[in-house]
Amino acid sequence: MRTGRGRAIAFLCAHHMDCGQVEMESLCGEFAQEMARGLGGTASSLLMIPTYLEAGSEIPKGRRVIAVDAGGTNFRVALVSFDPEGKPEIGHFRHFPMPGLAGEVDARSFFATLAGYLAELAGLSEHIGLCFSYPTEIQPNRDGRLVRFCKEVKATGVAGQLIGENLARALREAGHPGHPRIVLLNDTVATLLAGQAASAGRAFESYIGFILGTGTNCAYVEENARITKLPGLDPSGKQIVNVESGAFGRAPRGTIDLAFDAATVDPGMYTFEKMISGGYLGGLYGAVLDQAVCEGLFSSGAAGRIRRLPAIETKDLGVWLADPAGRTGPIALALTGGEDRGLAYHLAERLVERAAKLTAVNLASIAIKSGAGRDPRRPICVTADGTTFYELKGLREKTLGFLEPFLLERYGVRCEFARVENAPLIGAAIAGLTN
Repeated sequence: MRTGRGRAIAFLCAHHMDCGQVEMESLCGEFAQEMARGLGGTASSLLMIPTYLEAGSEIPKGRRVIAVDAGGTNFRVALVSFDPEGKPEIGHFRHFPMPGLAGEVDARSFFATLAGYLAELAGLSEHIGLCFSYPTEIQPNRDGRLVRFCKEVKATGVAGQLIGENLARALREAGHPGHPRIVLLNDTVATLLAGQAASAGRAFESYIGFILGTGTNCAYVEENARITKLPGLDPSGKQIVNVESGAFGRAPRGTIDLAFDAATVDPGMYTFEKMISGGYLGGLYGAVLDQAVCEGLFSSGAAGRIRRLPAIETKDLGVWLADPAGRTGPIALALTGGEDRGLAYHLAERLVERAAKLTAVNLASIAIKSGAGRDPRRPICVTADGTTFYELKGLREKTLGFLEPFLLERYGVRCEFARVENAPLIGAAIAGLTN
């Protein structure tokens, strides 16, 4: 008779969703192919967005910059400078709600509201680094044209507009003279740059920014010569590329993955993200439990209680993994029998293990593509951010367990992980000062 773990593995294998069915070497090869296509401007699930931003530049000491983190529900702003040791000093910190969350606004009101948020700091620096965490096409002058809003922001007429140009105009209309230099970047790029500041004095050959929270993404440093979709770049130079890795479309999806994706608000979009990130893992686990119930894997009592469960969120999955013997959280309350609990726990654990392996594929592919990290004296600095990566039990540890031996033993590549508080603000400040 199979154990709970054996039954869980057999069930997931039957649906092509077990972590043992993910072959890292071949999948890294497919990820690399998509990266190359994206850099070349041919059809690819990875957008490989050039940022025109450099990493590794010396950060000016003592110079003030207005740093802005616009994303999710909050618009955060601060005045930042770096001391002689390169450590950030954050002052005048304020946070406000993103306009367009409480109700729909038009473009003029949207930018006027942002200018109002910056009013207290507008005269303290001509440099603004703006971390803008919405799909944005970065321009050669480091401004950005909004593709679309997400995260429930409703602001009509802003899509297609240059964010920095319109914000500067709104500041002047609000009575703040001058022409501020506004540099746009997204949160993953800001996280990469924040790692540069945190590692001052430590020799790293290159940098990766990595986020695994509600969604997932990576940014890394690429040679201009490989970004063939942009003619005219200095072939001797480098710049940060935003991979948009949550959209990777060649990961091996199982039958429950496909059904779960079809039920989301954007079927077929960002399918990789839906296999590993905090915005989806709880729901995917719920879909796995429902299918296991349909196949008769649980007792009749547990099956009925599972069917009556509200939508499972990733935080519920985290509570369950952290204390499977307790009675905290909806999953534990639905499962009273030992065999039912054992099966449900192993299904959850194995699903997180698959997410960890896929995350390792993401990071390994980018580390290899960067061409860095082969000198043990100068590894790659991976600055990681996101509550899912750090707080979902086992995810971080399992990711590193897959990643580090794979990179070192097969490719001789070394990475070191860093965590930086206020990474989006610090990264925005660095971009505003150095670009």
